[in-house]
Amino acid sequence: MTRLLYALAGADKARQFSPHVWKTVMSLAHKGLDYQTVCVGFTEIPAIENGATATVPLLRDGDRLVRDSFDIALYLDEAYPDRPTLFGGEGGKAMARFIEAWSQSTLHMAVTRIAILDIHDLLGPVDRDYFRRSREGRLGASLEDIAAAGKQEIEGFAKKLQPLRNMLKVQPFIGGDGPLFADYIVFGALQWLRTTAGTKVLEADDPVALWFERCLDLHDGAGRRVTAA
Repeated sequence: MTRLLYALAGADKARQFSPHVWKTVMSLAHKGLDYQTVCVGFTEIPAIENGATATVPLLRDGDRLVRDSFDIALYLDEAYPDRPTLFGGEGGKAMARFIEAWSQSTLHMAVTRIAILDIHDLLGPVDRDYFRRSREGRLGASLEDIAAAGKQEIEGFAKKLQPLRNMLKVQPFIGGDGPLFADYIVFGALQWLRTTAGTKVLEADDPVALWFERCLDLHDGAGRRVTAA
C-alpha cells in the first residue's frame, strides 16, 4: 500500500516548510509509518487528488483521504492503535486542542510577521504572485510593511513561550516523559520559522530551545531533514 503525504514546498521542492505539514511529518514518524512525500506549491494544491482539498497536509492512506493535521493525527491513532499513541487518551486530545488554539493565536501570527518576506522569496514566480496577493489581501498591508512589524516580534517572541518554558522545568516534553501530538503542534510553528527565515528568537540555553533540539532529534532526526534557512 502506498501512503502519500502532500506537503507544501517552495521553488526548491526539498524545502517543505508548512507548520501544519510538519505536525503530520512528526505524527507519521511517531507512528513508525512509511510514506512518500508529494511536494506542491501553493497554486498546485487545487489540483491535488482531483480537487480533494484547498490546503495541505493531505494524507492518502490506501483508499482513505484525510485532511487537516489534527484530523490526520486522530485518524492515525484510530487506524493504528497498536503503534505509539499520539494523544494518550481523551485528556491528551483535549490538551492538544488547547495547545493548537494557543499556538495558532499566539505563535503563528508572530512567525508570519517575522518570516513573510522569506517565505515569499522561497517560492517560484507563480506562487510568489499568489502569496503576495492573498496575504496582502488577508492582512491588509504590503508584505514589506508586515515584515517591518516583524522586527518587534523578534524581540518579544521568547516571552510568548513562557508557559511552555515554565512547564519544561518539570518535564522534558509537553506530553510528559515523551512527546505527544501537542509537542508536534508547537514544534511545527518553530520549525516553520527555522526552515523559512532561520531567525534566532531563543538563547541556546533557553529550556524551549533545548526542547526544540530534542524534538529535532526525535525519530532519527526527522525534523532535521530540512536544514535551517
